[in-house]
Amino acid sequence: MKNKFVTLSLCLAFAGGSAVAASDQQNKMGSCNAEAKTKELKGDERKKFMSECLSAKAPEPAASEAGTTQQNKMKSCNADAKTKELKGDERKKFMSECLKAK
Repeated sequence: MKNKFVTLSLCLAFAGGSAVAASDQQNKMGSCNAEAKTKELKGDERKKFMSECLSAKAPEPAASEAGTTQQNKMKSCNADAKTKELKGDERKKFMSECLKAK
């Protein structure tokens, strides 16, 4: 019984670690994608940029991890708003909803 508990605990610990890694990768993908949109990259140029961006080593964590996450959200939402060519009140509403959702 004790061995089953230890095994289950270890499995859950490893599963939690992989979930964090997947979340970090998703954040990185979102950030790179937003930057590519902002730079209006297309075709092979975009593929090359995305490859380099995703394979780049993540910077050391900043003093506030929440700040970098919020910055990533802002970049992504800004890129989406630009792609949709939103202006004025439409843009404000979109940005508000986008920042709350992500």
